[in-house]
Amino acid sequence: MRFDERFLDEIKSRLRLSDVIGKTVKLRRQGREYVGLSPFNKERSPSFFVNDDKGFYHDFSSGKHGDLISFLQETERLSFVEAVERLAGEAGLALPAPDPESQAQEKRRQGLADWLDTAATWFEAELRRPAGTAARDYLDRRKLPEGEWSRFRLGFSPPGRTALKDYLIAKGALPRELAAAGLLIVPEDGGEAYDRFRDRIIFPITDGRGRIVSFGGRAMDPKARAKYLNGPDTELFDKGRVLYGLPEARRLLHAGGEGAALVVVEGYMDVIACQRASIAAVAAMGTSLTETQMEMLWRLHPEPTLCFDGDRAGMQAASRAIDRALPHLQSGKSFRFAIVTGGKDPDDILREQGAAALKAQLAATTPFIDALFTRERDAGPLETPEKRAGLKQRLRAAAKTIADADLATAYREALLARLDALFAAPRQMASRAPKYAPGGKWNRLPPPPTSARPEAREAARRLSSAIDPVAAALARQAIADPAVLDDHLEALEARGFGDPALGDLAKEIIRLRLESDRLDSDALRRHLAEAGFSSLLIDVDRAAAFAGAPFETEDVTLAAARSQWSYAFEVLNRAAALDNALDATKHDLAAGTGSPAFMALKRERDSLRRAISSRTIWAGEAGS
Repeated sequence: MRFDERFLDEIKSRLRLSDVIGKTVKLRRQGREYVGLSPFNKERSPSFFVNDDKGFYHDFSSGKHGDLISFLQETERLSFVEAVERLAGEAGLALPAPDPESQAQEKRRQGLADWLDTAATWFEAELRRPAGTAARDYLDRRKLPEGEWSRFRLGFSPPGRTALKDYLIAKGALPRELAAAGLLIVPEDGGEAYDRFRDRIIFPITDGRGRIVSFGGRAMDPKARAKYLNGPDTELFDKGRVLYGLPEARRLLHAGGEGAALVVVEGYMDVIACQRASIAAVAAMGTSLTETQMEMLWRLHPEPTLCFDGDRAGMQAASRAIDRALPHLQSGKSFRFAIVTGGKDPDDILREQGAAALKAQLAATTPFIDALFTRERDAGPLETPEKRAGLKQRLRAAAKTIADADLATAYREALLARLDALFAAPRQMASRAPKYAPGGKWNRLPPPPTSARPEAREAARRLSSAIDPVAAALARQAIADPAVLDDHLEALEARGFGDPALGDLAKEIIRLRLESDRLDSDALRRHLAEAGFSSLLIDVDRAAAFAGAPFETEDVTLAAARSQWSYAFEVLNRAAALDNALDATKHDLAAGTGSPAFMALKRERDSLRRAISSRTIWAGEAGS
């Protein structure tokens, strides 16, 4: 008998996991979990944990992990159906009435599942045979060691048109069964069915209980029409109800204990990279998260992290995720956002910088509300009252889409508080001390008025502690093109990039550059991450995104980018030098004896600072 997910969820909602397990295992409460001796191994110290909120157990002594159904299967040797029948009785639920049609359907589904498992074993073997040489070389270049292949059941489908088909038919399969399982493609013109996956690295896709329901394949041919290919929807596989890597993510989530993060990334290799770094991660099946997938995530974690690449496509995907999730937010059900910087993805970060750097990037998250506010704020210029009013309308409209009325109200108030802080900060800055203090030091924005709402004060505090975007853009470009520093090392050592927060970073870049004149961008960023600058590099990338630096546009030539960078760097250094000169003679102004030369220097300094603050520094280079 097949039980649909809604029936199984109803059982789990009526029975507490700790109550079911507590009948055979003596449990004691420990924080938000229960702990006891392993029911699978003999032990003296408890290593068996039960979490009612997340709905699963984990046994560290044996590595076993599961829910209340799998617990009965493991401890009492019950079949899945027998375990469900037992639990349904305890929950007071009537079993769905069996009928010949449903029994036949379940038998057919089990047959398809068996062929998928047989295919997975064949794919795994092919990866290690001569036909898989290129695939093995690819995995080696991606620094995925052979010892990890079995963990993720990676395989290879050879280029032959019917290699898998011939193997499975020899085992007794029928072509129509293999087509129904998504393994074969049947031509519309009635021709012979052929293998769906050919010349691809194979990633098995499992359901929440670890059963293979489909496959994904990465093309070896760079000219292939589809780089990644998923199996089609079948009786076993529904793209919108499956998350790649879910069983292993559950295990890692529990092993990580309270506070462990659950991350949603964009691809198979990214999931594998995260899980190798002991980060619980899953991926959707090439589509935006569905409502069902969101609920699956929220059952495991109240605030999963949605991770996107820092390029334009990643930003667009993040924006779509905001729109998709917004109506479904509830108290205790939200998302956070992490942007992988430097044009990298999680797999790149693990290979080039290591697990610590990957964890640091994924830990630097942005709350949902801040991601929403930033998106709307950056949708267009805000220099006129009409455009600022438009932003206010967009924020109100976004909050209104939240179905939970109380949360919608809280979001509207918090978004408008951030809006107040955004427009209040420049007014505060203009009425108080200049942004740039003598001596080349950058003043932060003044503190918000004590009468401001808590949300406004917090938003203003974050604004006041941000790295200056122009300085951040100069630092990021220096890391992307280290050779641009060669003519400016002395000035960089004296004054850094123009923001004290980047002083230590500038010194480390100088040290590394002097040690090796062959240090490329990737190596430099890796060395900086290893030296403890991972979090600062993330802040630099984020701040630089607001600078509008012309040397970061896609169509600029290398020579032009270096010229633009040098001009901006020299402007900052000239302004800092003028700060020092004016500071040294500031008593002249106090005594009312400022000379014409002194006032001329002050006018030049103020002009440069305005150009930096207003970003017209870039226009100055274009016209020089």
